[in-house]
Amino acid sequence: MAATPSPRVIEPIEFNASPAPTLGVEWELALVDKQTRDLSNTAAELIDRARAVDDTLRDRIHHELLRNTVELVTGVCTTVAEAMDDLSTALAAVRAVGDDLGVDLYGAGTHPFAQWSTQLLTPGHRYAELIERTQWWGRQMLIWGVHVHVGIGHRDKVLPILNALLSHYPHLLALSASSPMWSEQDTGYASNRAMMFQQLPTAGLPFQFANWHEFEAFVADQKTTGIIDDISEIRWDIRPAPRLGTIEVRVCDGVSNMTELSALVALIHCLVVDLDHRIDAGETLPNMAPWLVQENKWRAARYGLEAVVILDSDLTEELVTEDLERLLVRLEPVAQELHCADELAAVADIPRRRGAYQRQHEVYARAGDLRAVVGSVVDELR
Repeated sequence: MAATPSPRVIEPIEFNASPAPTLGVEWELALVDKQTRDLSNTAAELIDRARAVDDTLRDRIHHELLRNTVELVTGVCTTVAEAMDDLSTALAAVRAVGDDLGVDLYGAGTHPFAQWSTQLLTPGHRYAELIERTQWWGRQMLIWGVHVHVGIGHRDKVLPILNALLSHYPHLLALSASSPMWSEQDTGYASNRAMMFQQLPTAGLPFQFANWHEFEAFVADQKTTGIIDDISEIRWDIRPAPRLGTIEVRVCDGVSNMTELSALVALIHCLVVDLDHRIDAGETLPNMAPWLVQENKWRAARYGLEAVVILDSDLTEELVTEDLERLLVRLEPVAQELHCADELAAVADIPRRRGAYQRQHEVYARAGDLRAVVGSVVDELR
């Protein structure tokens, strides 16, 4: 007897368009014990205390999947400087409470020696369902990142911009890569986080859709077959956020200092707004075949700032930092428009001072102690 097909209903997905290219940032930070430098499952107490001190921070400090993590979140901002001010305020409050609790804040994509089996899950139906479905891989997710939202004025711009952004995926990952070590091992990757996270069934690189209706059909298939219950469960590295009226860029590893964070946020803001302007000018945005995008992701995760990446559909290849130099020059007018010229210029300083993954390697080479690596990341945020 043939199986009865599930009824497939394609429901419209409303996109709450943003009237301006607004900005929002979500910054995940781990908690580490001041003495042992291991992860500390104290997020619930830390968040409760911070909110009690200043109730205006209730929407600025969030729980995450595991109790070793706090997420700092901005409001809807217009500039990078405004977003950094929001984060700085929340950071100061969390740090003060952390000091009282004997924990430090740690900004990197992974922790070099913590064991996943000792970490505690944050109570909540959504998190429990994720772990129940994903099992071993879900429990392995000792990873932290930075998510950047940029407002989009019309839903028909979202997917062309998303597809074009994928050409710059390796630049963002290489610049932010900060997760070379895992479970006391040097993984050989600049960003092990990127490789870990894509193991979840709805994570990884986004599919490339030609129009909004194709995206709506995809979401309908996901819901009909029980893969997701809500659109927020699509955890792509770059994804539409229809309720917020944004594109959410989730490529970056955790970041260990405000200077690099503001530079990366400026680069993402400028990239999205530049692509938006090019649509307004009547340009058809370029995009790359999915297999080329996938290869670029792997190269950036593996080699970081030393990655040779594929630039276009003609298979032009170049060192990622060399292409970055031209990209920053091209984005200068957009940065002036968005009042983030200094922050965008600071992107070029990241390769000069060595990427976060390279700095961690250097600390370990000198000290021979993974606790010293954790301490160096903590100190950068201090």
